Amino acid sequence: MTSSITARAASAGLTLDPATGPAANYVPFVREGNLLYISGQISRYNGQPAYLGRLGDNISDDEGTRAARQSALGVVAQIVAATGDRLDRVAQVVRLNVFIASTAEFSGQSAVANGASDVMVQIFGEAGRHARSAVGVASLPAGVAVEVEAVIALTDA
Repeated sequence: MTSSITARAASAGLTLDPATGPAANYVPFVREGNLLYISGQISRYNGQPAYLGRLGDNISDDEGTRAARQSALGVVAQIVAATGDRLDRVAQVVRLNVFIASTAEFSGQSAVANGASDVMVQIFGEAGRHARSAVGVASLPAGVAVEVEAVIALTDA
């Protein structure tokens, strides 16, 4: 078994960028007991917001799914920062909240959110299976199409 989250991601063909800092007056994650709360992560490429727009408007379903994957990789980067890149510290991905900027007529939020869910299972296996909400919203920070936040249960190791 691979001992680092980064190595596990790489073996799944996924690339993690370094964790980003907060964009305003908050912290990227908070640990309370064995729970790690990760602030919303937007889709980024090379540190810049990516997939700008709304589903049902100028972002296709496939692009939305890719945006969800990128946002989830941002969540994973925060897990790496919080755990020292130790895979054995992640007991369970407890919950994902996936926010999708979409038109009032768009109803495929759940399918788009699968992009984020798939990343968690690819990297963490059974421990990556989680509860989830997929919510359509009018807009998101920096004009991105998807934002993902998470709750992670950590081990005592």
